[in-house]
Amino acid sequence: MKRFVVSLMSAGLMVTASGVLQADELIHARKENQQDRIAQGVKSGSLTAGETANLEHKEARLNREIRHDRAVNGGNLTNNEKAQVNRQQNRLSRNIYRDKHNGVHQ
Repeated sequence: MKRFVVSLMSAGLMVTASGVLQADELIHARKENQQDRIAQGVKSGSLTAGETANLEHKEARLNREIRHDRAVNGGNLTNNEKAQVNRQQNRLSRNIYRDKHNGVHQ
């Protein structure tokens, strides 16, 4: 019985650890994807220099906020912070789309 409880607890810890890792990977993957979208917009000319600078500034501000939140919480983000980061990444994604499709080209 003790072995069962210990194995169940260790499995729960592994699932929790993988959930934290998965959230961090998703944030990082999305950040990389958005950087690629900005770079593609610059390459195609659909983003002007001003639009690119604005998007990069917003991305940098979000990255600083994530680093600060992690530093405050011992290297992790709380569930509320993860939700907030997701909303901010959604907003940045919409900004990238709008800037790329607004008809202004370099």
